[in-house]
This record gives sequence, C-alpha cells and structure tokens, in this order.
Amino acid sequence: MSAVSVQNLTLSFGENTVFKNVSFEIGNKDKVGLVGVNGAGKTSLFKVIKGEYQPDDGACFVGKNTRLGYMEQHTCSDNKTVYDELISVFDDLIKAEKELEEIAARLTKEPSSQLIARQDILTEEFQKNGGLTYKSLTRSSLLGLGFDEKDFDMPTSKLSGGQRSKLILAKLLLSRADFLLLDEPTNHLDISAVEWLEGFLSSFSGAYIVVSHDRYFLDRVTNKTIEIDNGRMRSYSGNYSVFLAKKEAEQKAIREKYENDLKEIERLEGIVAQQRQWNREKNIKTAESKEKVIERIRSQLVAPDTLARRIRFDFAPKCVSGEDVLEVRELSKSFGGKTVFDGVSFDIKRGDRVFLLGDNGCGKTTLLKILMKDLFPDGGKFKFGANVFTGYFDQVQAKLDLKKTALDEVWSAFPFMTETAIRNALAAFLFRGDDVYKKLESCSGGERARIALLKLMLGRYNFLLLDEPTNHLDAFSREELENTLLNYSGTMLIVSHDRYFVNKLATSILELTTNGVKLFLGNYDDYAEKREVKIKENKKSAEPKINDYKLKKERASNIRKLKTRLSRLEDEIDGAETKTSELEMMLTQAMPYEELLEITRELEELTKQKNALYLEWERLSEELTTAEE
Repeated sequence: MSAVSVQNLTLSFGENTVFKNVSFEIGNKDKVGLVGVNGAGKTSLFKVIKGEYQPDDGACFVGKNTRLGYMEQHTCSDNKTVYDELISVFDDLIKAEKELEEIAARLTKEPSSQLIARQDILTEEFQKNGGLTYKSLTRSSLLGLGFDEKDFDMPTSKLSGGQRSKLILAKLLLSRADFLLLDEPTNHLDISAVEWLEGFLSSFSGAYIVVSHDRYFLDRVTNKTIEIDNGRMRSYSGNYSVFLAKKEAEQKAIREKYENDLKEIERLEGIVAQQRQWNREKNIKTAESKEKVIERIRSQLVAPDTLARRIRFDFAPKCVSGEDVLEVRELSKSFGGKTVFDGVSFDIKRGDRVFLLGDNGCGKTTLLKILMKDLFPDGGKFKFGANVFTGYFDQVQAKLDLKKTALDEVWSAFPFMTETAIRNALAAFLFRGDDVYKKLESCSGGERARIALLKLMLGRYNFLLLDEPTNHLDAFSREELENTLLNYSGTMLIVSHDRYFVNKLATSILELTTNGVKLFLGNYDDYAEKREVKIKENKKSAEPKINDYKLKKERASNIRKLKTRLSRLEDEIDGAETKTSELEMMLTQAMPYEELLEITRELEELTKQKNALYLEWERLSEELTTAEE
C-alpha cells in the first residue's frame, strides 16, 4: 500500500526545470533517503508533497489515511516551558485523562450506568492512543535530544536556535504522523542525540523521507534511496552505501556500452565513407544499409551521467614536519566559573589523523581555539614540534572579511599569486564567471565555507586543525574532501559530527570530557564498539552483587506463597461451583417472578467471580511453573 505516489511529475521555475517526468512510489513502511547535490531539488520535492508547490505536469498523491508530518508544521510558543511545549502534542490525551479523572470522582458520589459506559469507551481509546506512555515518551525524547532535567522548566523564549530546532524536531517525532518529511534532522545534534534519533526512527512504524548529508545516519535509518540528478530521479532499494555501490556498477556498465557504441558508429562511418567513395550501385546500397544501422545505434544511445560540478581539493603540504607534531599537557579552561574541561593531555605524531569527539558544549571548538592562540587556557601547556605549519578551518568562518568579494578575500591572503591563478583556484571551488565578484556578506554559509577551505588549501600547511569541515558540503563534495585527505601526507586534528567522515579517515579518536580525554585507537566503528563494551562493564560493576543463598531463600519463599495462594483459589473455585449448582437446582423449581430475577442476578455475579478466579488461577499456575524451572 502506497503512502505517497508520484506520477510523471515535472516542476520548473521559469526556464529552469528542477525535474521532469519523474515517477516513484513510497510504501507505508518505506524508510527513504533522498540524496542529490545542493540545489538538485530535494526541498522542492518536499514542497510538492506537502502541496505547497503545484507541479507543471503530473501529480503527487498522498494516501487517504496518511497523516503527514513535517517540521514547519510545528512551531514553538514563547509562553510555555520546554516540557509543556512538547507534551502539548498530546493535548487530546491530556483532555481525555482529565475527563477520566472527573468521571472517577463523580462515580464515587453518584454511580451511573451512563458514566460507566463512557468511562469504558474513553479508557479503551486512551490506552489505544498511547495514554499510558505519553508522559514517559515526552521525557525520554527530551533527554535523548540533549535536554537536561533542569531544562524541562526553562521558558521556550530562552532557548537557543539549536535548542529550538531540537524541540520542534521532538514535536514532529511525537506528533503521531505516520509519514514524516525530515529535512536535515541531524543539524544541531551531537552524536549521542543523533544515535537517539536513529533508535527512534528504527522503531518508527510508519514511513518517512529523510534529506541528510549525514551518510552514516542514512545507512542506519533507510532501506530505500531516491537520487535526484540532473532533473531525473532514480530509485534504489537499500541504504546509502548500497546505493553508491549499485549506482557505480550501473554507471560503469552504461559507460562501457556507450563507449563501445561510439566506437561501432565510428567504424561503420568509415565503411560508409569507403563505400561511397567507390560509388558503385552495390557500394551505395551497402553504405545506405550501414547508415540505417548507425541511425538505429544513435537512437538507442544512453549517455552516462555527466559529472556534477564538484570541488577539487589538493592539500599537499609545502614541507614535511618533524615526527612530534603536538604535545598537550594538563590543559584546562573555564568560563564564568564553570569548568569546560580539565587535565587534557595527549600527543600527536606526524601522519596521525586524530578526531576530537564529545557532546555539544564539552569544549572541542574551545580546545582548537586555544591551540590556535585565539583563546588562552587557565592552566596547562602545549607545544608544536619542529617545522610544523598549522592551518585552521573555523566552522563559523569568523575571520573572513564579509565586505570583500570572493576574489579579493582569497587574493589578499595570497598576494603573490596572479589573478588568473586565483580565478582558476576559485573555479575549482565552484566560483566561476561573475561569482568571483560576489560579496561574502551575500554568500550562503556553504559558499563561505568553500572560500575558507580554499584559503586553507592554498596555504599548503602540514598540520590541519579542522572544525566541522564537512558542514555545508553536499555528500558528493564530502567524498571529494575525504578522498583528498586520505592521500594527504600531513597531520590532522579534526572536530566532526560526521561519523561517515570519521569512520573513513580516523586513525585514532580522542573523546573529550570534563575530566580530560580518553584515547581510542581506530576509526568510528572501533570507537563505538569499545565505548559500548565500556558502558556495559560500568553497568555490570554498578549492579549489586547477587547473594546466591539469599536468592534461593527468596525463590523458595515465593514458591511457597504461590502454592498457598493457588490452594486457596482452588477452595474458592470449589465453593463457587457448589453455590452455582445449588442456584441452578433452585431455578428448576416453581417460584415467584421476583425471586427468579434475584437468583438469575446472583448467578450472573457468581459467573463473573468464577471467571476472575479461573483467570487468577491460570496466571499464578504459569508463574509457579516459571519459578520452579
């Protein structure tokens, strides 16, 4: 059964066609990753599904019983606490719960069959719609997305932009929609919050489409991938990694056939030219026959996808550093009396690719700024090795002069380069033609990030300190950056939430905490596995030791209690059966109508009691069997 069906969809803005004649279906259990370069039309497709954009041709059908959910639906009021704002998505359950409390209070004073009937109906609906779990779900969602208990009573008006986005995401996830449109849901989330989101989506019973540059996230939460490329859409079964492998195999086959077809056309054209040169009737017929074959091959030609414009990186360092690149000892930093981190010590050797991980707010960016001397530590020291030249990528690009054009910003940093060389470098980073005269203040975050990366590349440093370098890059540009850094001969210290990026590059991971750093050798998968083992060990050590003798005594005591209760139940059941037989015997005798009704009512009550006793007996019998085993 389809949740969404797209048929021959075409969408244009002026002369620009976003996509043309695309069709696909999404089942009510499909978990879809929507991928494509920036500007390919992913958000536009969302707006067509939501009904915000009307297509030029074709149609998009949302299932009749499909409840659509998307982030723009859910906003934050400024006069509620964080907890009250999130739990407001369950207003119908809160209302039902209050009504049930009112009914219970009235029944104690004035029993009524109508009230009891209403109570039964309302209780069934309440439990069916999640009434027993909505409060715990609200709390666990807030904690999972990085809110502390103390944040629950915080007014939403005091939330940061990132916190507000998290709260809106939480409202979407709890909205009970069964088809979600998720546009970059991992933005503003640290790794632990992303892992919580992955768990939530893995257990989500409906369908969703997710747009994300987080490829590790896509691998874990999708079972189908739709790619938008050059106005076309292709659907692949499988997650992002499966999609990449399938697409590469598909494109390889298309490229090989395309090249072979072109060679065949060239060969046939040579024959045609030769036959026409001889100019006999037989030769002319042969030439015409070959031309028909050429036309048939041309009509069936399928060209491989043209390569999208991608950034071309080259971070080759101008010289080799010494073996010891960085030594950090007992660094500490506080802000406003609050300790960010303390006792941070580690060493980095030449060629290391070290990733600094930790929750949001743990001080990762602060540590990099201390190393770049933009901030001063409260204690400790650090030392760079011989012949080390550091290049720093700041995730907010604070050092860019926004009043300058892209050309002037790069040229002022490297005045010895010619204008042609600067323009060629800018072209490699997708600034072509008049784009080079665009002022940075009017550039997008992604464009500014590309300028900062270009300056970093031209510096030819041998030690790169990178703070979230993949932010604002699409998946394909991230892959270009990864492949370049894999071949980079220098040393790296990188802060990143992109686990796919970490997994591909890391030789070691430093987990930053308030009390220092923990070193993990290997990539992200190695780190996650070791961390999981450590968590289990900590839980095990925290559990109280089991006293076998005490446990046996408690089990024996429990078995005796169960047998005693079962014996009493059997006596009660025998008594009820005897009483039932007596009443049934009385019904066979002649008696006034009032007495007949009274015995009938008594029999009905007795039958209910017997049913309850039998259910209790079955439950306790199963419990006794389990206890004895």
